[in-house]
Amino acid sequence: MPAAGSAEGEEGGGGDAAVPLSLAEQAGPGAPKLCGYLQKLSGKGPLRNFRSRWFVFDPRRCYLYYFKGPQEALPLGHLDIAASCFSYHQPEAAAASGDEAAAFEVHSPGGTVTVLKAATRQDMTYWLQELQQKRWEYCNNLDVAKRDSRTSPTPSDFSKGLVAKDNIDLNILNPNVSAEKARNVLAVETAPTELVGEQAACQPAPVQQSAINFSLKQWGTEIKNSMSSLRSGKGNSENRKSVFYTSEEWEMLDPTQKDLEESMALEERRKHASEGNKGVTSSAFPFDFGRIPYKARRPLKEMIGSSKNRNSSDTSPVEWNSGNGNKLASEMQLKFQSQQEELERLKKDLSSQKELVRLLQQTVRSSQYDKYFASHLCDRVPKDKLELLHQKDDQILGLNNQLEKLNLEKDSLQQEVKNLKCKVGELNEQLGMLMETIQAKDEVIMKLSRELSECEDNPSSQSGTANSSMLSSFNKELQELDRLKDNLQGYKTQNKFLNKEILELSALRRNAETRERDLNAKCASLEAKLCQIESKYLILLQEMKNPVCSEEQSPARDVITRLLEDALKVDSSEHPEQAFFKPFLVSEHDIYGFQTVPEDDEEEKLVAKVRALDLKSISLTENQEISTGVKWENYFASTMNREMICCPELKTLIRSGIPHEHRSKMWKWCINLHIKKCKDSTDPGYFQTLLQNALEKQNPASKQIELDLLRTLPNNKHYSSPTSEGIQKLRNVLLAFSWRNPDIGYCQGLNRLVAIALLYLEQEDAFWCLVTIVEVFMPRDYYTKTLLGSQVDQRVFKDLMSEKLPRLHAHFEQYKLDYSLITFNWFLVVFVDSVVSDILFKIWDSFLYEGSKVIFRFALALFKYKEEEILKLQDSMSIFKYLRYFTRTILDARKLINIAFGDLNPFPLRQIRNRRTYHLEKVRLELTELEAIREDFLRERETSLDKRDLISDDEEDS
Repeated sequence: MPAAGSAEGEEGGGGDAAVPLSLAEQAGPGAPKLCGYLQKLSGKGPLRNFRSRWFVFDPRRCYLYYFKGPQEALPLGHLDIAASCFSYHQPEAAAASGDEAAAFEVHSPGGTVTVLKAATRQDMTYWLQELQQKRWEYCNNLDVAKRDSRTSPTPSDFSKGLVAKDNIDLNILNPNVSAEKARNVLAVETAPTELVGEQAACQPAPVQQSAINFSLKQWGTEIKNSMSSLRSGKGNSENRKSVFYTSEEWEMLDPTQKDLEESMALEERRKHASEGNKGVTSSAFPFDFGRIPYKARRPLKEMIGSSKNRNSSDTSPVEWNSGNGNKLASEMQLKFQSQQEELERLKKDLSSQKELVRLLQQTVRSSQYDKYFASHLCDRVPKDKLELLHQKDDQILGLNNQLEKLNLEKDSLQQEVKNLKCKVGELNEQLGMLMETIQAKDEVIMKLSRELSECEDNPSSQSGTANSSMLSSFNKELQELDRLKDNLQGYKTQNKFLNKEILELSALRRNAETRERDLNAKCASLEAKLCQIESKYLILLQEMKNPVCSEEQSPARDVITRLLEDALKVDSSEHPEQAFFKPFLVSEHDIYGFQTVPEDDEEEKLVAKVRALDLKSISLTENQEISTGVKWENYFASTMNREMICCPELKTLIRSGIPHEHRSKMWKWCINLHIKKCKDSTDPGYFQTLLQNALEKQNPASKQIELDLLRTLPNNKHYSSPTSEGIQKLRNVLLAFSWRNPDIGYCQGLNRLVAIALLYLEQEDAFWCLVTIVEVFMPRDYYTKTLLGSQVDQRVFKDLMSEKLPRLHAHFEQYKLDYSLITFNWFLVVFVDSVVSDILFKIWDSFLYEGSKVIFRFALALFKYKEEEILKLQDSMSIFKYLRYFTRTILDARKLINIAFGDLNPFPLRQIRNRRTYHLEKVRLELTELEAIREDFLRERETSLDKRDLISDDEEDS
């Protein structure tokens, strides 16, 4: 279960109004949108009241966002449904406790209780059923995604492309058939009203009754209580003292040798004790039932007594006294519960303070040990060994701290299991009480039936007045009987709902325990791997320091060989069921399907493994800094109720990189943004028609397409063999485009553009992506036989190099180096196979949103990133060799993006267009001159007898 974030601030939110895809599209095609009006209890003191809010469920994070209205862009807050549980009261019990009849509670971890109220009990039942179902689906999907750390925790977001197919191959846990069957049996069928669903946005918000319906005495009591609670912390200075406060002064003394020995022995015993408890597995259930208020309990004697009093005469005033006594008892019960909650809070504070004292004592012992060590051993131990021992001590201290944290977490989880068991016991008691209540009501019904039969047997003995009174009494009893039947049906429904809630929470608790066991197993595997590597390094260091054998027989060679073999191991996909427990940080393929470590060159394998580990380190660091992910989630939440549009906020987010789980949706949206008019002008099934024509008729480009299919991305598993799924899709898209644009047909380079698009898009969307790049982003004749547009862009890029990077441009000119031999391919295929995959897809994010100007930005940024290293090279051969591979050594995407969109500003598009126009005329003139020279040469060869007799071997063979 994820960490609970429950309800945010009621009137919070800020920033620019923005807009994601519609929620129905986020949830998947055809999925209904769970939204509608609910009233949320908010405010403090006497102003606490229900306020109408528009609620929208977000399936990506299992959040229930609430807005002021359906047209609002910014949410006021959200409820974390995945980490919450639900409850509600019967109308009779709700009225007794002062709650609303159609209100229900959302209990979040930490004791937060959010009270929501629907317009009718039918809507309340529908909301509870839907929220239960959404929580069940999300948590089960979360358990699946957690099995592989390389996948996103929201697998439902993957809906398109070849990368999405990889996430289907996860270790999907077998569904609990009995739990699913029981959930279906306990489900309550209900239909929503017009205030639930997307159509509810057209309805007016439900009118809230006036809140000014309480007496002035009640208001004064609330204000008095609030002021007394504010004054409770003042005047008593001792209550505010820290637990570390003492009247005695502390003095730091040097420890004796005996004290140090006792301290080390105590640490050893604690270490052994913690290792002995390491294998104990406890529950990982995060729900806190300890603070759930239990308001539905009603004494059985009171219920039976009230039924009997209704059947008796009205002369006795005892009923009023019993009512006052019940009210006093309920107040005392509330005070007792508040005292218990305060006691629990104080116990938690005391335990936290004790833990802090323990940590401080441990720190003091450590510092004393270091001081003793420094004073007694520094003179006799070499400096290098001293530093090594210090490092090992730091590592041991870190592992001990981590072990203590895990023990604390285990204790908290065990406490949560106890709380859950207590809650189950309370629910069983409530069920027994309800059964007794039903039995008592059955007895009342039987008594009334006997009285009715007696009245029918003796009609003549009663007078007319008695008959009328009996008839009135009979009508009252019938009404009471109907009311009891309604309550009985309500209790049955509530019982089914609570049983279903207990069943789901128990299943989720078992899943959490399974996940905890898996994590413990993985932790043990990593610890074993660490111990093995550490032992080998110690052997190697010892041999390097004091060699005992000749160089040929030295064991250091064997150790180095074994270390290299272990380092080059990767996580193979042959046994996916064991992938979760493997300690290797680098898998055989990355999340895009590219091979991380080549299989041919041994030296290149080591370099590639080092690069892959550096990328993994950068990725883990970026995952810890969740600011970018939070910004994307906040942006999607702010656009829950409207369609996505272009805005500066979206542009900034895309430039920082689209998250892996949202890239499929965002690429499709960017393509539709540029090609919508052209796409709308075509007939339905346009792509399928083109593909059918290409398959049925002879296409001049089909032969070259077939030759290039396996040469497209041979290092990507989706295109590595003729049977790969991506090969057929790549063939279809290229054939369809060759029929749409016969002027280009096919050009080498288009296959790589389509291959990258197919990783996140389906065939038709990848086809329109290629149309967008070739016909919208790039100038004309960019991919024709003359490559006119590509040659023009190389000259424009040289002008920009001389302007933005004058030192580097002068350096290239000094050694007469034509760097367009390197950059030409960058522009033609948008950096495919030129940079590492993580940077490549971040470049494509901005490219699909802003167009070809992004290519110039990143091409200049790559040179500026390594400018100082290039300037150090002093001959043309070394410079050219360095330029051929230097882009693969750039791993920090964030730094590169900052250079591209920060250091190179200003970067106006008008300047690029003007330079393209200028160089286009020059290149066309040069091509015209070359064509004239060619025609003159052919004409001269035809007229000259000597040259006409000189033919090539190929012409001779033909």
